Amino acid sequence: MNQVVAFAAVVLSAGAGLPSGALVAAAQGPPREIVVYASDLPKGALSEFAVWDDPASPGGKMVGTSNTGDELDPPPENDPHVTFKMQVQGGVPYRCWIHMKVGVPKGKSRANKFWVQMSGAVDKANTEVLRPGTGSYLTAQGRAQPGWAWVGCDLAGLEPAGSLIYFGTTGEVTVRLQAGMEGVGFDQFVLSPGRFLQKPPSAAVVEKGGED
Repeated sequence: MNQVVAFAAVVLSAGAGLPSGALVAAAQGPPREIVVYASDLPKGALSEFAVWDDPASPGGKMVGTSNTGDELDPPPENDPHVTFKMQVQGGVPYRCWIHMKVGVPKGKSRANKFWVQMSGAVDKANTEVLRPGTGSYLTAQGRAQPGWAWVGCDLAGLEPAGSLIYFGTTGEVTVRLQAGMEGVGFDQFVLSPGRFLQKPPSAAVVEKGGED
């Protein structure tokens, strides 16, 4: 009995300060790494995004937008975007990464930005945030030089540790990746509760269910 009480005390201590549902999540077992390949997305998931061949990408495909040199507006404006669904676990921290293809700059566009929204996300006060169709979003700002890189999804003005994502409940959520600049593309989206919580993947391709 003493061992049971001690274990409960540890769980309660570990859950202090987390959004509601964290202790339930602990009882459900470790959450899984979520890896989405652009090559697996149906055409219906793409709005003003094109599918491009890229031999280095999973499935040989990536998605991106053409670059006319014009500006794009942040959510809730309905600019070029990609939407898909995934299963998440409530009450545990996640970190979002996009394997971004920075395009060639043109006009007003640096071709290196995504805005990210997710249904069901909550802050520490258990208030809904990041919901598609609102002005709440994360920003994935890539480097200035054209090419591939893993880019974190961050809250404006906060260090990466302040950009962890929590969900109020376990279940299916909708992810919306909106182009922040014309000419940007991606081939992988990772939502990590473990391996990449503190740092990005080290390899160009993250295997589903395996190591990077």
